[in-house]
Amino acid sequence: MTSLDDLPIRDDLRGRTPYGAPQKSVPVALNVNENTHPIPEDVAHDIVARVAAAILSLNRYPDREFTELREALAEYLGHGLDSDRIWAANGSNEVLQHLLQAFGGPGRTALGFAPTYSMYGLLASGTGTEWVTSGRDADYELGADTAVAAIREHDPDLVLLCAPNNPTGTPVSLDTITAVADAARGIVVVDEAYVEFADPGTPSALTLLEGRPRLVVSRTMSKAFAFAGARVGYLAADPAVIDALRLVRLPYHLSALTQAAALGALAHADEMLAMVDEIRSQRDRISTELAGIGFRPYRSGANFVLFGGVDDPHAVFEALLARGILIREIGLPGSLRVTAGTEAETTAFLEAIAVFAPANAARRGE
Repeated sequence: MTSLDDLPIRDDLRGRTPYGAPQKSVPVALNVNENTHPIPEDVAHDIVARVAAAILSLNRYPDREFTELREALAEYLGHGLDSDRIWAANGSNEVLQHLLQAFGGPGRTALGFAPTYSMYGLLASGTGTEWVTSGRDADYELGADTAVAAIREHDPDLVLLCAPNNPTGTPVSLDTITAVADAARGIVVVDEAYVEFADPGTPSALTLLEGRPRLVVSRTMSKAFAFAGARVGYLAADPAVIDALRLVRLPYHLSALTQAAALGALAHADEMLAMVDEIRSQRDRISTELAGIGFRPYRSGANFVLFGGVDDPHAVFEALLARGILIREIGLPGSLRVTAGTEAETTAFLEAIAVFAPANAARRGE
């Protein structure tokens, strides 16, 4: 059987592994930061009706500029944004890929702050962009001085800031984002995939766009909108950035069905986002209860919690999986990550993880 080594694959792709989390059918799946709450039934019916209407014209190409969707996204984001400052694609990963295609490439460098979203490095590799990382402060925080020092050291063409950060959940302050935007000569991308789960009153990097033509704020409908299966990501930036992305996108890259479904979800934004408070409550509950039994939860502004103090992460992962609970091994020593699910899912996880709590170590004879 032919293997990759037998094919003339690019040298910089040899030895790499594709992105992917375990996909298993279990009663409680809390491993990929999905919104585990279902779409409200009345909203689902409206989305289905819109998609059905779009099917009648599938013999024609979709609106290449997805004009109506951009207008709806601009209205949702607010902050005085016009539709000419909005871009969308098939998930925020494709949005980020467009940015790397337009502003990265051979001979150019993208900088991130490890640990961070693993797709950044894979997207950089796929576009021939050198991916470099710099460290964070204690507890996975990222202060302005640390970030600016890394920019001065590496002089990147792109900077990728995950805010809140995945996989740690760590928020990134506007002071840090401002300092990065002022220090970097290239494009600065603030990935706000989880920003809707931030504590109420937390400002968005959208407030910093005015007067900063090289600053980009990326979002997704996968998380807070419970729309992961629809694959809709978007960004806000200067119109000149949008023009650059047109140069690299595939023709008609957003299908008519995707556009129709996204418009349906946005038309019910308040109802779709009503579950965010409940998810935030379960996230805080996870942090509080894990800390109470001796684990070390890190500060999170997302819909998940990274926690340390795990003696054998793989053994705990497997033991939970055997009980029908799937969480995430992320490769950080002594740590695991869990998504905040429904109240019932959260309860199931907390009851199962308690067996492995540091506070119960003596009971286990350790």
